This record gives sequence, structure tokens and C-alpha cells, in this order.
Amino acid sequence: MCTTRRFTLAALALSISSFNAAAATPNDTAPLGKLPRWAQPLAYQLDLRVDPQQSAYSGSATIDLELKQAADHLWLHGQDLSVGKVSLADSANHVHAAQYKVAAKKEGVATVEFGQTLPAGRYRMTLEYSAPFNQQLEGVYKVSSQGAPYVITQMEAISARYAFPGFDEPSFKTPFTLSLTVPESQVAVANTRQVAEQKLDKGWRKLSFAATKPLPTYLVAFAVGPWDVVGGPQIPATQWRAHATPLRGIAPHGEGERIKPALAQTPAIITALEDYFGLGYPFDKVDLLGAPDFAAGAMENPGLVTFRDYLMLQDANSPAQNVRSAFNINAHELAHQWFGDTVTMPWWDDLWLNEAFATWMQAKITQQLHPEYRADLGLISGANYAMQSDSLVSVRKIRQPITGNGDIGTAFDSITYEKGAAVLNMFERYLGADTFRQGVRAYIKQHQFASATADDLVSALAKASGKDQRFVKAMQSFLDQAGVPLVGTALSMENGKAVLHLKQQRYLPLGSSGDAQRLWGIPVCVRYSIAGGDARTQCELLDQAQGKMELPGATAGSWYMPNADAAGYYRFDMARDDLARLTSNLAQLPDTEQLAYADAVNAGFGRGDLDAAAVLAAAPRLAQSNTREVATALIPTLRWLAKYEVRSDAQRNRLTDLARTMYLPRLQQLGYQRRAGESQDDALLRAALAQFLALDVKLPEVRQALLLQGDKALEKNADGKLDLAAANPDLLRAVLSVAAQEQGTPAVDVLIKALGSTSEPAQRMAILSGLGAATASASAQRARNLALDPLVKVGEMSTLLRASREDGEGREALWKWFTLNHEQLIKRSGETSGGRLPDLVAGDSCSQSEADRLSAFFQPLLGQLPGADRGLAQTREKTLLCTALREKQDPAAILR
Repeated sequence: MCTTRRFTLAALALSISSFNAAAATPNDTAPLGKLPRWAQPLAYQLDLRVDPQQSAYSGSATIDLELKQAADHLWLHGQDLSVGKVSLADSANHVHAAQYKVAAKKEGVATVEFGQTLPAGRYRMTLEYSAPFNQQLEGVYKVSSQGAPYVITQMEAISARYAFPGFDEPSFKTPFTLSLTVPESQVAVANTRQVAEQKLDKGWRKLSFAATKPLPTYLVAFAVGPWDVVGGPQIPATQWRAHATPLRGIAPHGEGERIKPALAQTPAIITALEDYFGLGYPFDKVDLLGAPDFAAGAMENPGLVTFRDYLMLQDANSPAQNVRSAFNINAHELAHQWFGDTVTMPWWDDLWLNEAFATWMQAKITQQLHPEYRADLGLISGANYAMQSDSLVSVRKIRQPITGNGDIGTAFDSITYEKGAAVLNMFERYLGADTFRQGVRAYIKQHQFASATADDLVSALAKASGKDQRFVKAMQSFLDQAGVPLVGTALSMENGKAVLHLKQQRYLPLGSSGDAQRLWGIPVCVRYSIAGGDARTQCELLDQAQGKMELPGATAGSWYMPNADAAGYYRFDMARDDLARLTSNLAQLPDTEQLAYADAVNAGFGRGDLDAAAVLAAAPRLAQSNTREVATALIPTLRWLAKYEVRSDAQRNRLTDLARTMYLPRLQQLGYQRRAGESQDDALLRAALAQFLALDVKLPEVRQALLLQGDKALEKNADGKLDLAAANPDLLRAVLSVAAQEQGTPAVDVLIKALGSTSEPAQRMAILSGLGAATASASAQRARNLALDPLVKVGEMSTLLRASREDGEGREALWKWFTLNHEQLIKRSGETSGGRLPDLVAGDSCSQSEADRLSAFFQPLLGQLPGADRGLAQTREKTLLCTALREKQDPAAILR
């Protein structure tokens, strides 16, 4: 009886416990945004079998996790995965069978159903699965180089779900332990060092890698293929790191020698970054990998940084632009090892914490190690470029709320990168470089190997500087609202003192539907002249609609620059007499401020305040600068005039003559071939001028000079390949473009054939640009069709099509081709490219009819193309703004 009573009480207790567990079980639906937090991953073990010769791979993902409440299921991510057996082991090693089911295929959301209610606690879940190698350069994808297949990964932003089942969000940071079973003939690399190797039967071996530091899924990386592995100089120990760190280059077979220049520059970059952050390089090795095909420019995977091949594989014949870009982007990706990898944003609305900081830090490191690269001017040019997008009503904020997967893809834009970097640069100047660095160091130290938000960073900067809420609100005003401030200025003498009156509003281009009334907290810094010819700088925080600033020592005849050092992220609108004095003293301004002046001219033109005559009057002043960035700063507006505003032979002749007068002597002085010992800047200036004069202005003498090189480049060597090295590598794109336009079908035939036998990445890019520039209708159509041909890599498609729109037959021909072939194009490039498609095929449009047809075509597709809604809105708005500006302009102004 007592036994029976005890059994009954136990059964009753179990029943109550089960009832409570069942009551607590989540009753929810598939999450299309963030996953619920009641299931948390703690660690992953990935054990994969990968053979690049096959079309798929297989393996298992084991995830240690914690259920924070009783549940009969959990949610996770998985896309295009064939998941078989699933099991959960509890803390007592009791194994429970489970089932994986796709819940939202398009978003890559799945559920694991337990078949019973399990109590809160820790579990080990193992999922056995297989997956095809991705064809759109996402997740685990396969590409070929010189006939050999390679497997590479690209997990950012939300492509880890193609690679393995897991919790594919940045806030879920855990250690990963990876094992790869590969054929003996293949080389495999991953985020961490290899720690073990086991030989298996039938020519296979299993490679095991050390556990990573806590990482989000988007930073997991590995690669398998017949790679060349090149040892680089070890990164020596520093005061921040007690041990040397190994450095290697990973290149496609036969290309190892060409990755050595990138390896040589890496130790100095790492050391400079450590000195800034006050924290040693956080991971166990540095591998730099040059990928045969890659969707992005590069990816900051800790320990295994991946790059597009042209950035890593270089030699003495590489274009100067590629050489400089290689250093800049290497510095950018290595800066990510602290910003993004060590400290990660918890959600994609703070992506700028990764990308803006890496862009800003890249400029700082490049300026320190290669001052001749003028990264300070690059940062300003980037800000001016971002302001073009930031002038749109449809533009994103730096911290744009992310409501769906499409929003994530469109966050990788000039607002996140260049505007974010410019805002950091502005507030660094406001706080002082040393104070700013103290705040950054505190932020990194406090949040290392965890996640942090923008508010965490702003708080760290405020604490380091002792600033109050006024600073906090000022910085947040740039992060949390879109747009470019326009600071109006007027100098007056009041009671014998020079007073600069300030007012702010939003800069809006002509034709915009936006509201100009908007307030920021703007650190306005002004450089002005005083008696004797010296100059001073005065700064104030303008956080009201109007304000004023006293300029001690200034007089009624003083000139002033409203954006000292061009460090502020704002445009300016000066009183007419003030602008005239500044223009007269332009030569006294440093290069940075001359760039800001050039942007003011471009902005005034875009706003309708200046006409073509004003632009053509300012252009010669800037063109005479010895600084490349300043001398070429107005070329975009001159290109616009040539494309949209020329309506008569007289107008075209006026623009042509002006371009010839301003730029041809400089190009002729530089010559069309490289000179021994010339600077990279000379090479870059030559390329910029040749491109503009040959393809935009179409100066006959420049086209003829390039065509002479093209004739030689299109001749065959003894091996039957084109002698592309006969042309100046810095001019090869323009050379092949002119050749395709002038020679037509014969040149196109030769270039198409050459594409199949050319693996050198810079030469391939030039061939694609040349093909896209073809103007004969039949040849241009053949070139565009190559975008759907395996002869052109997925990552190369945009180069070909953009050239076809800009330098080739033009927007109309590309649009017709796209409307007929869009389904094949989307299938090949992937639906996640949807945010970029409207601009790719309709950028530079400039009529109401083009805007209308763009909307009519893309509206029905928005449901299947994540991010295309924003891409459509921005491309349409730019088209309408161009139309308004075109209609406002008086073409006769070109002749004045």
C-alpha cells in the first residue's frame, strides 16, 4: 500500500511537471526577422567532407545549446540543406530523436521538432546533412581557375545558412571547431591553425583545426583546392603581443609568387593597428587568400582574410590602381580584426560599427605608412561621393532599422562605409585624436569577443572626453537621420568684430521632394585669413537652426573656408561676396579644402544655384592643381554636361575645346607609357585623364594614341595568346575599349576568344570592359550575352554590363537586353543581388519615361528580389533628379 502510494505521488509530481513544461512551451510561428532568444547556441563543431571535384558536400553540425525554457521545438537557419538524422543529447547523455523541417524557405528559416517537451537546460544537437556547392558565390561555393575547381566560403551577410544549419545572426557569438575531410591532393585552410591530420582510406585525409575565439556565423571560413601556400614574413612580437604570429598567402595553383607583395606589407599594417588599439592581434594566424571569383572586394574572416584575386595577385605589370587598392583594402580588412571580429555588432542596423570604422581606420593606417597615397584626400573624396546618395529622400540612415533580409543586403553601401567614416573623422577632430583613441580603446577592451552597439561606442567616447549629452545628441544626429547638412554662412562686421552668421538645413538637389528643415549637431570649423596673410581656425558646435561664430583677427576683407581641412560632413553655401573672395584665394587653401571647394561647386550645380558657365569657369582653376584628386574633381560634372546637356555641335565643340585645353597638356606631359621611376600618382592621373578624354569627350588625338597600343595588344604572341602586355597596364581598359569601338567585330571576336584563355585578373577585367564598350549593335549584343555565359565569372558580370551601359551602346540597348534576359541574369547572380539590379541596368537614366518604365518593370519583381525595393526607389529618384536638373539648365550657358 505504501509502495502504491509512493508510485501515485511520483506519477502526480511527474504529471504536474509535464503540465508546467507544456504550459511554458513557446507557441510561436516561424520568425522572419530575429530568432527568439530562448534557444542560445554555445559552441559549434562542424565536421565536413569536401571534394571540389564533386557538386555537393556533406557532414554534420553539432551545436551545444541552452534552452532557457521548456520547449518542444527550436528555430534556426538553414537554406538549401538536405538534413537527415537529427538528435539531441541532454546533460545526462540521454539521446532524443528530433526532426528538421523547413519553415520559411525563402528566408532560410527551419525548425527542429523534438517530438516531446524538453525542460530548460543544456543540450548537444547534431544534424547530419548534405548541400550543393552554391553557384552564386554564397555560403560554400565552387569556382574554377585554369580548369581546376576550388571551394571557398563567403558567409556575410546571411549566407552561413547555406553552409550549415545554425543560428545565423551576428549576436550569437560562439567558438567553432572545424574538421575537414578532403582528398589527399587538396589543400585545406580555415580560420585557425591546423592541429591534427588523420590519413583515411581511399585517398582521403581528415584535417582538424583549433577552436576559434567566439565568432558569429558570418565570420566562419574555409577553403579547399590545389592552392599554393606561401609563407610570409612572421609578424614579430610587440609590446601588445608577446609572441610572433605566422603569416601565409593562399593563391590559386601556380600564382603563389604573385601574392608575396601583399604579404610583405602586412606586418607593418598589423603593428600599426595594434599600436592604435592598444590590443595585440587577437587571433592565432593571418592567412591572406586570393579567390578566383568573389562577390565582394574582400572579407575580414579572422585568420583567413579572403580577397578578389586582382587585389592579392600582383607583379611589376599590375595596374597602379590595383597596387594601391591592395594596400588600402588589406588595411581595411585587417582593421576589421578588431572592429567586427573582436567586437561585433549585435544586429545589422549597426553594420557601420564594422564598415565605417574599417574605412576610417584604413585611411589612418595608409596615411601613416604610405603618406604619398594621400589617404586623407581619399577619405574626403569618399565623403563627397556618399553625399551624392545622401542627398536622396530614399536614402538610408547610417543606423537604418533592419526589418527583413532585403534590408541587410542594401546596408552595404556608401552611407555605411564612406558617410560613416566621414562622421567618425569629423568627431575625431571635434574631440581630439588622442581623446578619441582613448574612447575607442576603452570600447574595444570592454566588449572584446562580445557584441556592442552604437550607443556603447558613443558612451565610451563621451566618457573619455568628458563631454555631456550635447555631444551624444550631436553624434546621434548623424547616425539616426539621413541627409547632408547644408551650412549657410555670411561674414559681417559688428562693433568692430568679424562675426560669421551660420544657419543649417538639409541639402536637397533641384527637383527633390524632401523637407529641408532638419537639425544636426554639426562641429563647424572655419579657416580664415587675418592681417599679414596668416590663417586661423575657429570651431563651434552648431546644433540650432541658426548660430554665429566670432572670428578673432578677421577683417571685412578676410576670406574664409567654411569647412576647415574638409573634416566636416556637411556642405556649405556662402554669401556671394564671401565666395568670390574664397575663389580668388583658392591657391592658398590646402588640398583638402580645395576638394571641399570642388564639392561645393558640384553641389551648387546639382542644387540649381550654379549653371554650366559657373562650372566651366571653376574647372580650369582646379585643373591646374598639382594634386591629382583636386585636378580631376570636376570631371564628374563635366561628364554629366557632355552626356546630358550637349544639344548642338557648338556646345560639344566648346566642351571638347575646354577639356583639351585643361587636361590634354597634362596627359601629353605624362605620356601614354609608363616612365622609369614614375610615381603611382602619375600613373593614376594618366589613367583618369585618358579615360575621360578618350571615352567621354572622345578627343581624336587621345583615341588614336590608345588605338596604337590596342593594335599591338590584339596581336598574338608565339603561344597564340594576345600580347596584352604591349599596352600600358594602367590604360589597358581604355585601350581595349577604344579598340572595340574603332575596330568593331574583329576586335570583339579576338577579345571573346582571349577571355577563355586569360586567367590574369586585371587583364580579364580590362577585356570585359573593352567588350562592354563595343558600340556596333551586333557586337554589343554578343558582348552582353557573355554575362550569361560560364566564360564570364559570376563576380565579373557587373563589370561587363556596366561598361555596356556607360561606354558601349548605352542605356537603351542594355535595358532592352535586360528585359529579355532578366530571369537568366537573376538566376545566375542570385536573388540577393536584387538591391543592385535597378542601378546596374538603369543607372544614369535621365528622363521621366525611363523612370516610369523602371518602376513598371521592377514593381512585379519586388517580392522575389530582396532589397530591390530600395534599389528601385533610389534609382528612380536619381533619374527624376537628373531629369529636373537637365530641364532647368540652359544649354546656352555652355557657350558663355
